[in-house]
Amino acid sequence: MGFCINCGNQHQDGVRFCRFCGTAQPSEQLLARLRAESEQIRLLVLQMQQQQAHAQNDAYARLEAMRLQAEAAARNQQNQQYRPPGW
Repeated sequence: MGFCINCGNQHQDGVRFCRFCGTAQPSEQLLARLRAESEQIRLLVLQMQQQQAHAQNDAYARLEAMRLQAEAAARNQQNQQYRPPGW
């Protein structure tokens, strides 16, 4: 089942004209091409989303590594500044 591109009423697949408003409907070849193109676009969007998620995960991992390095450097600096008196 399809829908008219003009009025939106439902019609059988393969009709050439809408029985409600008379508007010419797209051919099956055009619909097949549009479906193929929309599938390609969907796959590209999915691929881009995966790449963005991967890049975001990499950025979070780098930030976490920098935070750990900063904490370690702060601990080292504290240990160097405070030395208990020797016995």
